[in-house]
Amino acid sequence: MCSKPLSGIKVLELASVLAGPSVGMFLAEVGATVIKIENPKTYGDVTRAWKLPTEDPKTDISAYFTSINWGKKSLSLDLSNPKGLEILYHLAKISHIILVSYKPGDAEKLKVDYNTLKRYNKSIIYVHITGYGLKNSRAGYDAIIQAESGFTYINGEPSRPPVKMPVALMDVLAAHQAKEAILLSLLQEKHKNDGAYIDVSLLQSGVSSLINQATNWLVGGVIPKRMGSEHPNIVPYGKIFYSKDGKPIVLAVGNDKQFTSLCKILGEPELANDKRFINNHERVKHREELYSKLQNLILKYNRDSLLHQLHKMIVPAGGVYNMKEVFEQSEAKELLINGKLSTGKSIIGVKSTVFNIDLYNQQLKLSPPPHYGEHSIEILREELKYTNEIINNLVEEKVIYSYK
Repeated sequence: MCSKPLSGIKVLELASVLAGPSVGMFLAEVGATVIKIENPKTYGDVTRAWKLPTEDPKTDISAYFTSINWGKKSLSLDLSNPKGLEILYHLAKISHIILVSYKPGDAEKLKVDYNTLKRYNKSIIYVHITGYGLKNSRAGYDAIIQAESGFTYINGEPSRPPVKMPVALMDVLAAHQAKEAILLSLLQEKHKNDGAYIDVSLLQSGVSSLINQATNWLVGGVIPKRMGSEHPNIVPYGKIFYSKDGKPIVLAVGNDKQFTSLCKILGEPELANDKRFINNHERVKHREELYSKLQNLILKYNRDSLLHQLHKMIVPAGGVYNMKEVFEQSEAKELLINGKLSTGKSIIGVKSTVFNIDLYNQQLKLSPPPHYGEHSIEILREELKYTNEIINNLVEEKVIYSYK
């Protein structure tokens, strides 16, 4: 087996919250060394403090922070101090990728913008994630961008107000865009060795992901509306039904053959020949009549037994699972990563890479999410060869913070 694809690649993560750090965790999973630069004035990444009521109020590693910070080292560094900037510039010299999520103009004020850092390393790949692009200085908050990209308007029940999605999907989508751009830039750098400036906005990432909902308007001339979990173009697809034992089930019937099999399993094969339901076009027009009939039929079966029959006949269907049920599935269990903090406390998370490449051993051995400033001294000593005297002075002057 070969080593991981990005072994030997060094990353400086100046980004915080979700989009940038999730890119950092992805890079760590595929072999890169990721140094997370954290601001002493905010006691590190703000998500360290985003805790559920059930979490330990004293820990600096929240469940939220855990979700996207495995495999990294934490360096607490005051970039408003000239000595702190000097350290960053030294690290930039030996790094390959820099991740930032500053509002347009803020990186220049801090003197950590692309043009400045390129003077220290001409081949640096600089990834700048913003809310609205480089020409708009608004801060990018996922809930706002969900609304302004059209997602919130079409999300929810028909008779209810618009609803924000329960995951910060705009951040996740932007992170995927950034990952793709980074990998393309690394490929290009092998030939040109002149670095790259990558900018990705949450808004454009969201709009580009509207897919058919966008073209339903652009091509079809119809403004998408709230349909609950239903699909505007396919029936029955996405609708939630309830079984005899009161458990939710979802169907994703995409063609007439599957619909015919569904009707047979439910004990009413003649339904597939009803002129109102004979093909998808007719089913879309008569969705409410069909849904009423399907719900009455599904109520005759317990969920597990019905799903077994549907899976056997290759009819797309599944249970609507809560988080406990999700991680009872073997496929979900394969994504779990475990570790121990420096305090000895066990911690668990979910890896971000779900692909498998047979050219290298992808067995994960990620370090757990770091405590704030946990690796400050180690990084200065090992990466920059600073002496203990210099390091102690930096700690005393509060240029860096070291977790103890």
